[in-house]
Amino acid sequence: MAAFLFPIFVMMIWLTEQLKFPAPETTSEEGVIALGGDLSEERLLLAYQNGIFPWFSEGEPIVWYCPSERMVLFPEELKVSTSMQKIIKKGNFTITENKAFSEVIFNCKHILRKDDFGTWITDDMEKAYVNLYKKGFAKSIEVWIYDTASKKQILVGGLYGVDVGNGIFCGESMFSLVSNASKLAFIHLVQNHNYTLIDCQVYNDHLASLGAREISRNEFLKML
Repeated sequence: MAAFLFPIFVMMIWLTEQLKFPAPETTSEEGVIALGGDLSEERLLLAYQNGIFPWFSEGEPIVWYCPSERMVLFPEELKVSTSMQKIIKKGNFTITENKAFSEVIFNCKHILRKDDFGTWITDDMEKAYVNLYKKGFAKSIEVWIYDTASKKQILVGGLYGVDVGNGIFCGESMFSLVSNASKLAFIHLVQNHNYTLIDCQVYNDHLASLGAREISRNEFLKML
């Protein structure tokens, strides 16, 4: 990723200490709107309120994105397959909210992903979102299953993201250690909150199967 973005680093706007982002029309073809800055609570919240999110690798400067196509879910378009309905009905999983935020983001950070195109959660990002959680802006959904050997609930899936207000939740990452656990977390989020829009950032098949689709950046920004 670093080699791919090197030409962009030279051309892009670098942020200063001032809490301000460039206009959306300055975004590059790759979706990069700015570089640098910090991951302070104030800057992160300002970013999300303007349709911008950080996504970069360890050792790189902070890269801020505002892609031309935005993956979103309108709650009324949620697709719950027959097989998922059966899993939910069986009740083998316990779902909680904001009970294990640090554990959820830790798992999202370290989970192995088939396409190697998952989240880019650096140590600094992990600390920043835990801070947002402590301040009441970030939320997590946890999925547990009872382990008969240890006689305790084991965390097997979940997701976390940022509530930016106005009925919009910006999903950051999810993980699953057993089949369908992350889907259960996502379905719970959609069905148990009055969100009007779930921001999923960029396209992936997993979310598309649940009803998420792409809309234009302009349409998304109008909703914000």
